[in-house]
Amino acid sequence: MITDEIKKKIRAIVGPENVLDSDLERFSYSYDSSFLPLLPANKPEIVVRPLTTEEVAKIMAVAYEYEIPVTPRGAASGRTGGSVPLQGGISLSLDRMTRIVELDEKNMMVTAEAGVRTIDLYNHCAARGLFYPPDPASWKFSTIGGNVAENAGGMRAVKYGVTSDYVMGLDVVLADGTVLQTGGKAIKNVTGYDLKSLFTGSEGTLGIITKALLRLIPMPKRRGTLQVMFGSLDDGCATIHQMLQAGIVPAAAEIMDRFCLDTAARHSRIDLNPAAASCLIIEIDGEDDGALATQAKQIEAVAKKCGSIAFRAAGSEEESEELWAIRRGLSSAVAALAPNRLGEDISVPRDAFPEVVRRIRAISEKYGLTIAVYGHAGDGNLHPSVLCDLGNPEEAKRVHQAVDEIFAAALAVGGTLSGEHGIGITKRLYIAQALGEAGMRTLKAVKQALDPKGILNPGKIW
Repeated sequence: MITDEIKKKIRAIVGPENVLDSDLERFSYSYDSSFLPLLPANKPEIVVRPLTTEEVAKIMAVAYEYEIPVTPRGAASGRTGGSVPLQGGISLSLDRMTRIVELDEKNMMVTAEAGVRTIDLYNHCAARGLFYPPDPASWKFSTIGGNVAENAGGMRAVKYGVTSDYVMGLDVVLADGTVLQTGGKAIKNVTGYDLKSLFTGSEGTLGIITKALLRLIPMPKRRGTLQVMFGSLDDGCATIHQMLQAGIVPAAAEIMDRFCLDTAARHSRIDLNPAAASCLIIEIDGEDDGALATQAKQIEAVAKKCGSIAFRAAGSEEESEELWAIRRGLSSAVAALAPNRLGEDISVPRDAFPEVVRRIRAISEKYGLTIAVYGHAGDGNLHPSVLCDLGNPEEAKRVHQAVDEIFAAALAVGGTLSGEHGIGITKRLYIAQALGEAGMRTLKAVKQALDPKGILNPGKIW
C-alpha cells in the first residue's frame, strides 16, 4: 500500500507532475504489447517518471524501505508481459531518460540512457558512419533499456548477433537504491564476474538499467534486398540451410509461410506468386555494388537448386523498404485476424529448423488451429503465431495443448523457449522444464542475493 506520505516522498524526488495516479493514467500503464487480457488487478498504484539515474536510485531506496513492488517500463513493446505490474506498486517509466550521452567515434562506442528509442540511436550513429546492428521489429518505438533488459534480437542477428553482443557497460540501480556501474570501454575485461551480462536479459528482475555503453561497427557501404518465392515451406527452409553451409551469410534472412503472405497482401503492396507457399526476404550488404551482385548471384543459384519459383532483387532503397515493411508489420497484421493471438518465440539449432517447422505444421493440423509460421530463418528463431478465440473454453484447451507441444518440439532438438522476447509472464510456467532443477536453483539464488525483498518486477520469469 502506497500511502500519501510515501507519495509525498516520491513527488519530492521527481516533481509532482511526474507522479501519476489517476485511474486512467494507471490503466494506461497496466498493459504492454503481449496481448494479455486487460485486468484491473494489474494497474499500478502510481506511475513514476524519473529523469536521471540519481532519481531512480532515490525512488528505489524508498521502495526498498517500504517493500513496494517496482515494475520498470520502457516503451511497453515487449511480447511477454514484462512491464505489466502484477502486484500493483510503482510502474517506473523510463521514457523521460532519452539522452544520447556520448558518441565516442575513436573507440566506436555510444552511451545512451534507457529511454532512447532504438531507431534514434541507430540514426544518430549512422550520421557518423557507425552502425548499431540490433534491429527488433519494434525498433521504431522500442527503447535501449528494454532491448538490454530483454536481450532483444532482430532480423540482422544471423550476421551481426543480438543486443548482448554490443553491450560493453551498464549503469544499474539495485533494489536498495545502490548504483552499480559495470563494464567499460576496454575491449578485454575478465575482472571478476561478467556483471553486465548478468543484467542483460534479466527482464528488470535484478536491477533497473538506466544507461548503456554500446559497441558500434563501421556502417556497411551498400545494402540490397532479395525476395525469393518457393512452392513449399520446406524448400524455403532448405535454402537457408544450404546457403549458410556454402559460406553465404546474409545480413538478414526472414521466412514467411503462405498464410503470412496472404495476410501481408491484404495490408501491403506485394508481388505474390499464386504458386508460392513460402517466401524468403533476404538482406545483403557489402563494400560495393559488385559485392552485392556476387552475393545475389550466389543466393539465386542456391535457391534454384532448392526449388525456388521466383527471384527478385529490389531495384531501389524505396523498394527495399517496402519489402521490409511487409515483414516488420506482419505481427500486427496477423494479430488482427482473430480475437486472440499467442505469438511464440522459440529458437532452435539451425540444422533443426526445417524439422521444427514441419512439426509445427503437424501440430496445427492435429488441433485444428491456424498457426502462422514466420521468423528469423537465418538464426533458427521462429515466431509461430496461434490465432484463436480464448473465450471459447474448448478452443482455449486445444490452444494450450498446441503451445505445450510447440515448446516440447523446440526443447527436443536442443532449442529454447525464447530467442529474444524473454520469459516474462507468458512463459514462466515452462521455464523449469527448460532449465531443470539445478538451473532454477541457481537463478533463484542470484535473485535472492540481488533482490532479497522481492520487489523488482515480481511475477516475472517464475
